[in-house]
Amino acid sequence: MSKKESFFVNRIKSVGFAFKGAFLLLKTEASIKIQFVIAIVVTAAGFYYNISSQEWIVQILAIGLVMSIEGMNTAIEEIANFIHPERHNKIGLIKDIAAGAVFIASIFAVIIGFIIYLPKAF
Repeated sequence: MSKKESFFVNRIKSVGFAFKGAFLLLKTEASIKIQFVIAIVVTAAGFYYNISSQEWIVQILAIGLVMSIEGMNTAIEEIANFIHPERHNKIGLIKDIAAGAVFIASIFAVIIGFIIYLPKAF
């Protein structure tokens, strides 16, 4: 029987797997690359306009939400493609719903951006 690894070692491995997954997303997914560039632009805008701590919190949450849901969308698409590689109406529905979740988060992130930056820009 093999020795069980410690809790700490398991956590370090888990962080490594998570980092690998985040890196793979950024390396392979066009949509997350675009969202990452947008995140950099709005972060630069935050510094330029000297936004408040509360605005930073909301902006960071919006960025994190959109990118996280995009990651989940990608995972759902990969699972769906693995389970049923051929075109299938139900798989298409599942993928559309996952993409819709990203769309909803993105729309709200844009609204947040407008609320933060429109008064500062005009």
